[in-house]
Amino acid sequence: MRIPLTKYGLPEVAFYPAVIAGLMATVGLLGPTRLPVGWIIGAEGVLAAALVWALMFFRDPQRRIPQDDTILLAPADGRIADIETIQEGDFIGGPAVRIGIFLSIFNTHINRAPCDARVEKITYRPGKYLNAMNRLAGKVNESNNLALVRLGRPQDRLLVRQISGAIARRIVCAVGEGQHLAGGERFGMIKFGSRTELYLPAGEHIECMVRIGDKVKAGITPLARYKGAGPRAAQAG
Repeated sequence: MRIPLTKYGLPEVAFYPAVIAGLMATVGLLGPTRLPVGWIIGAEGVLAAALVWALMFFRDPQRRIPQDDTILLAPADGRIADIETIQEGDFIGGPAVRIGIFLSIFNTHINRAPCDARVEKITYRPGKYLNAMNRLAGKVNESNNLALVRLGRPQDRLLVRQISGAIARRIVCAVGEGQHLAGGERFGMIKFGSRTELYLPAGEHIECMVRIGDKVKAGITPLARYKGAGPRAAQAG
């Protein structure tokens, strides 16, 4: 049976619950001699909630990935924080639509590929740790850029940016340059509250399918669609 926890968080999954369980045991053993019963119950409740959250944060649920080469899937769970057209000259080479997703500490933090693509280039950049809800976070915060080339047609260039937030200080990218990713395939995560952005070429051949405030799920929710054929059957991923 598959344990629904991500391999990217194994050190934390082993460490944090052990520490919390140790604190709970300490409160349970020593508390009755030093603290009122109400305080003990409250402390144990807080620690139990922290233990559940520590495990929930690193959850990695199975997803049924839509098999449709006309769509670009959300690379992260969360809420659409902003959508704007910018100039992206480093990789896309012209006007691009930037879709920002804010991940709270309660979201699943696994990052997934938006479509079948080849990893062209990976660029890590150290930086600040602004609140990930701030749209400037993508420009100044610690980040990791995954430059992708679609395997389907048109073979557009895309950019997925993993961005640290005020709490998140650990970006995981578990793929290498030249590697092929299937749409919805896991490629990493950002530990604790963070932000993920998808950059796609702007043009009449593609339409944005989400609005600011929409909730999205990685590997499931279409963010944009190439005008053309409809979706095909889904598979587990």
